[in-house]
Amino acid sequence: MPDGDTPARASGGSELGRMLTSGFRSRCGAESRRGRARACAKIVAAMPRSGNWGFIVRALRSRNYRLFFGGQSISLVGTWMTRIATSWLVYRLTRSPFLLGLVSFAGQIPLFFVAPIAGVWVDRWDRRRALVVTQILSMLQSFALAGLALAKIITVWEVIGLMLFQGLVNAFDMPARQAFVIQMVEEREYLGNAIALNSSMVNAARLVGPALAGVIIAGVGEGYCFLLDGISYMAVIVSLLAMHITTGPPRRPGKRILPELAEGWKYVVESVPIRSILLLLALVSLVGMPYTVLMPIFASRVLHGGPNTLGILMAASGVGALTSAITLAMRRSVLGLGRMIPISAIVFGGALIAFAMSRMLWLSILLLLGTGFGFLQQMAASNTILQTIVAEEKRGRVMAYYAMAFQGTAPFGSLVAGALAARIGAPATLAGGGALCIVGALWFARQLSEIRRAVRPIYREMGILPEVATGVQDASALQTPPGN
Repeated sequence: MPDGDTPARASGGSELGRMLTSGFRSRCGAESRRGRARACAKIVAAMPRSGNWGFIVRALRSRNYRLFFGGQSISLVGTWMTRIATSWLVYRLTRSPFLLGLVSFAGQIPLFFVAPIAGVWVDRWDRRRALVVTQILSMLQSFALAGLALAKIITVWEVIGLMLFQGLVNAFDMPARQAFVIQMVEEREYLGNAIALNSSMVNAARLVGPALAGVIIAGVGEGYCFLLDGISYMAVIVSLLAMHITTGPPRRPGKRILPELAEGWKYVVESVPIRSILLLLALVSLVGMPYTVLMPIFASRVLHGGPNTLGILMAASGVGALTSAITLAMRRSVLGLGRMIPISAIVFGGALIAFAMSRMLWLSILLLLGTGFGFLQQMAASNTILQTIVAEEKRGRVMAYYAMAFQGTAPFGSLVAGALAARIGAPATLAGGGALCIVGALWFARQLSEIRRAVRPIYREMGILPEVATGVQDASALQTPPGN
């Protein structure tokens, strides 16, 4: 996609073209408060309708984000292949629901303990270099899995050890990746769209990867999934090295790690919006996300299928998530995203309960569309709001807590879910998790009025109207406090 707007809209030096070229925020920030509202309202009137394809993928106007999008799209297909292959390999070797949960626990537990400290370093390091290092280490991990599997000497304990290593790498990779988004996307108003497109990319891979993994596993075995995943990391590494990144101001080196860690924790705890968003995300990840770990049990025992069935089920969840991401990319504003967080958590929890009760493949596929849609909607909406309101100097630490809530709590859920599934069955375990998701969503809904009161002064103080974060929605919103 070419940089800038289409010739029809950019030609003639239109007011919209000049404003977009010079940057939405800088243009609006040059006016008085009343003048800024009038100037931004002109942009609102001139923006294309949300059905326009160029509007939906507007973040791709950034060269750096295009490079990232292309490289990551290839790599994520390999990542999802490895996830499915790992689950099937462990279940084939052990037939143990508990060990399925243990492997997932090993791959994610380092995030819980290491991510907060990693966030401090992310606020100090060059984020692109950090990502290049983490991608190289992840590539080596995939090649190690491939070598052991292809040599037919792999055991579940070697899988656990390599998953622990990958979890440690991810503890640095996730906060660095989240904090790096703002550097890739030069235009601040494209930030929300970039997050939505990133979710689309993840879930398009989630659609292709599991289906491809099912075919490869059935044909030649799990080892080739790991091998292809290792090769796919090269695309990300090349894309990162090809970017032209403007280095920001040097990170302050004066403070020690523990004071900076405490500073980040205080910032998160004292912010009602950040604290509430992270608590609900942590709960849903803890009790809801283990459904992916238990999916081999549903594919084989409940629905009486094989690796192809597992791939279809995971792909169905990916279709729902991809649909959710596309609807987010079409949004013009963060206005209303806060309300979507509890609604989507209820959708996710309800779909989990219904899926746990299903014994028909076609019905299970339809219900997994709902789980994918609901969870992605909550996760991406939470990410967009956090990225919009967080102070830049604390971005790495806040996104480390986001990673901790999103994936760091999941290993405890995986471990508990594996143990419960072995005792009371996978369907009952999943239904209980879905019910707790709904309870958490109802609690969050009761916090919305307090969240709104806290968000309004943050936007005013930082000079960021809700339209700036994700695009423009309606001129009247400029005079209306941001809704959540």
